[in-house]
Amino acid sequence: MVALQIRDVPEEMRDRLAAIAGERGQSLQAYLFDVLTDEVRRRDNLAVLERFSRGRHGTALGTADVLDVLRAGRQERDTSLGVPGAEE
Repeated sequence: MVALQIRDVPEEMRDRLAAIAGERGQSLQAYLFDVLTDEVRRRDNLAVLERFSRGRHGTALGTADVLDVLRAGRQERDTSLGVPGAEE
């Protein structure tokens, strides 16, 4: 592991961060490590969502196609169960 240093942090900010860490029962170092870990995880999640939004790993089906299949499946299920009005 490496050590990181942040310069020019205002004392008020350092005090507030230390207070938040204390409220969580953590040292300032442990709290800041968690903050950084969460930030990296969010960025990784955003990268995955970005890839899926571009369709590289997704499906060629559109929203309407998916809704049509869902409706047909539900109608077939309801008809087989004898749900009133399912045969419309």
